[in-house]
Amino acid sequence: MAFAPPALATGCGKPKPDQKAEAKPAASTHKDEPAHAELAKRVRLTPQLIADAKIKTVKVTRETLITSLSLPGELSIDPDHAAEISSPLPGRVQEVTFKEGSVVKKNDVLARVAVTEIGKLRAVQSSALAHAKAARAEADRLAPLVASGVRAQQELLNAEAQAKSNEAEASGIAAQLAAMSTAGSTLGGSSQIVLRAPMDGVILTRDAVVGGAVTSERPLAKMADLSEAWFLARVFEKDLGKLRVGAKADVTLNAYPAESFAGTVDYLSRQIDPVARTVTARIRVANRDDLLRIGLFGTARIATGDATPRPAVLVIPRSAIIEIAGKHVAFVRHPDDDFELHELVLGETSVGKVEVVSGLREGEEVVSEGAFTLKSMVLKSTLAEED
Repeated sequence: MAFAPPALATGCGKPKPDQKAEAKPAASTHKDEPAHAELAKRVRLTPQLIADAKIKTVKVTRETLITSLSLPGELSIDPDHAAEISSPLPGRVQEVTFKEGSVVKKNDVLARVAVTEIGKLRAVQSSALAHAKAARAEADRLAPLVASGVRAQQELLNAEAQAKSNEAEASGIAAQLAAMSTAGSTLGGSSQIVLRAPMDGVILTRDAVVGGAVTSERPLAKMADLSEAWFLARVFEKDLGKLRVGAKADVTLNAYPAESFAGTVDYLSRQIDPVARTVTARIRVANRDDLLRIGLFGTARIATGDATPRPAVLVIPRSAIIEIAGKHVAFVRHPDDDFELHELVLGETSVGKVEVVSGLREGEEVVSEGAFTLKSMVLKSTLAEED
């Protein structure tokens, strides 16, 4: 979404003509912390821009940080949200409609495979149905003749047996054909299987080419629903007693050090890795902004529930902290809808919260959502000034 250029100024600025003259607190008026005026810049937004950028704020509060444990790990696919696309019978690929990275919906056609076995089965099925129909007609013809004594009862019994045998054969072949239509495939023409997506998701790998031979053992593609993923954290024996299922967690990935993904521990492995002497803590995280990539390494910070008394400190959400010029900063919202950039000195980190040693005061409103929109505005203005 395009935003109008924000009004930027260093320091606190002067009162505007259409506003009552009042002294606005400058960065240097913070008496309980080092001055942070050198990075102080203000971005002024209209109410409409604030709504469009989905900016939300929270007050700086004084809290007791929850004790947490930091554990390494990596992202993995939830196997319940993954699938392999394969043909139930050997054949040859006739058409492929997907590529790696394709986003597909459930039942979308992915490929068509020519399978000679289908044609043979359908021919046998047609023959069995024809014989069953003829045998049933013969039994129906004999029934009134036996009743009138013209034909023997045994002839009718033989005709009934033949009809049931042919009908059972046709029914068995129909069941075989139905079994070939799995969750990911349907029968097409006389000798064709249509492979379909069994779920909404993304194609991760493709091993299908037109004209290529297909076997039921070799998948043509792998796909997954990546709206959620697992972060598999490695827990050493000495730390196992500190964790519990249901504990809150924050995951930071090496690829996105400034981002965090909230999650919950939903499983602790029952078996210890005999080599690494670790167990796995499985954390389910949402794929916010489609950033997650399977196999990324990172760190999970998990709440331990340690009841050891600790002093209350100033804290803000991790989402409020951004980096500019290699420094941690946050945007403070003023009553006139100015957003002022404050340089921060951070202390301890917990699940979802970070201690602020200096740079903010209790009660100030910091931007918890939409901070990166404000950051981009500041950087664009800086580049414009340099030009």
